[in-house]
Amino acid sequence: MKIRRAKSGPFVEQPYFTDSDVESIVTNELSRVGLLPTNPEPIRVDRFIEKRFGIVPRYDFIQDGILGFTKFGAKGPEEVVVSRSLSEEDSRVAERRINSTLAHEVGHMLLHGQIFSLQRRAGTHPLLQNDLDEDRQTILCRSDAVGSMPESARVHRYDGRWWEFQANMVIGVLLLPRQLVYEALEPLLVSKGLLGLKLLEDTMREEAAGRLSDIFNVNPAVARIRIEKLHPINNDQQLAL
Repeated sequence: MKIRRAKSGPFVEQPYFTDSDVESIVTNELSRVGLLPTNPEPIRVDRFIEKRFGIVPRYDFIQDGILGFTKFGAKGPEEVVVSRSLSEEDSRVAERRINSTLAHEVGHMLLHGQIFSLQRRAGTHPLLQNDLDEDRQTILCRSDAVGSMPESARVHRYDGRWWEFQANMVIGVLLLPRQLVYEALEPLLVSKGLLGLKLLEDTMREEAAGRLSDIFNVNPAVARIRIEKLHPINNDQQLAL
């Protein structure tokens, strides 16, 4: 992680994470609590939150447009709440949205926990402006940040709220660990060039997204974004291990 001068907002500086930073942080944290599978399978994100932060996510009725929130105290995250409407929907789509919402909250806890808690102790201005409920000390996860249904590529759009963009960076990395994605897509890859590099052809991308969606229990939009990261379109240098 690096700290750079903020272009806008209430703080002079903000944390900056590269894709490589996020990959390393999340993979190490999964391994640390023994929840990085050895074979492709769904990540138990709720269990990760419990083991890593000592918090059992709970479900409650919260206002429309809010999928969940994380409450921070002076010593770090204290509570994670997800909209009960998602759990009561009792569908595969809703289950996958819960996974994405929890992964988004993990992003805040891993990437922003320290700076947010420092702010709480110092009593300075709200870090997250309209995404902060100051009275309840929570970071609000709005549907327009994670993506409303039907989900679309706007899951990772950048609208100036760097904290939301960074939390969204964690979703694909946590729910779709790189090495496990490579293994899951191995049957769909083809060898090309003198070096026999493993590539995912454009015509196989929808099948690949469906495959990852089923194996890791994520929505197709999350799978597509992850595929674009690991197997860029028309990039002859894309690699698979």
